[in-house]
Amino acid sequence: MARAIYVNQLSKVYTEGLLFRRKHKALREVNLEVKSGEVFGLLGPNGAGKTTLIKILLGILHPNQGKASVLDMEAGSKAARRRIGYLPENLIFPRHHTGRSALYFYGRLSELSDSQIAAKEHELFDLVDLTGRQHEPVRRYSKGMRQRLGLAQALLHDPDLLILDEPTDGLDPMGRSQIRDLLSRLKERGKTVFLNSHILQEVELICDRVAVMALGELRGMGTIDQLIQQNPMAQRGTVHVDVPSSTNNIETILAEFQIQAIKPIVNNEVLTRIEIAAPHQADVDKVVDILRQNQIGIVRLERYRPSLEQVFMSIVGSAPPHLR
Repeated sequence: MARAIYVNQLSKVYTEGLLFRRKHKALREVNLEVKSGEVFGLLGPNGAGKTTLIKILLGILHPNQGKASVLDMEAGSKAARRRIGYLPENLIFPRHHTGRSALYFYGRLSELSDSQIAAKEHELFDLVDLTGRQHEPVRRYSKGMRQRLGLAQALLHDPDLLILDEPTDGLDPMGRSQIRDLLSRLKERGKTVFLNSHILQEVELICDRVAVMALGELRGMGTIDQLIQQNPMAQRGTVHVDVPSSTNNIETILAEFQIQAIKPIVNNEVLTRIEIAAPHQADVDKVVDILRQNQIGIVRLERYRPSLEQVFMSIVGSAPPHLR
């Protein structure tokens, strides 16, 4: 599959201070690849290096080491920038603009003629669900409306790659849902979306793959399932089993068959929930077989799955001592 973004051994060092010069390593030999047509999420706490990486991809900063390419062109080149749509975290529209005049303003900055903008404005306002509101002053727009207008300006020159910085930050549930739907439609159109976000639930719903950064290093990359399965919490392999509370001696029954780490975690008048160590599918099958052989009803069985938030905290909290 073609690559939309390719980063190889990328490092960036900032020099701080006037009298006592100090060096701060914002990126440490980062390797990253984003496939064309996917929605890719960049995660990390403040100071992880996410913004520095985005600025290098846009050509605002230059690396000290390594290389970065966008759509098989050098990152920062004029040809590459023409094919990128960018939505910054806090895009501020001049208060005197309407939605329509703001779109024309940013379109001219992208070197589009008024006739080219006019040919696309109706489609874009419809795509971002602002049809009928384009003549209203931007100062009256809600945060969600301004974000959608920001996406419209990023899409105006029909880019192949969208770089979005915190696209759902500060939005209510309805606004986040609208942005998710819009990103899904863009993916269906073959666009590549590279988004930086700290709202992990949104990333889990939107992204095909994610990368996790901490202290300038790339700490993990893959699908959500791949990152979860690599996490030590997932490798414990526990299952939660709900059985009727009338069941007697379930722990004794399972212990006789060397099913280990049995721990009651819920016990009420209706259900008893137990946690059982079962790292492999064969272990889960064995538990089910033993319960059924002993005529124990299984109300519910759920394999334990860490949340993306738990995985994220595990990754960013495991930086080696020299990076802390």
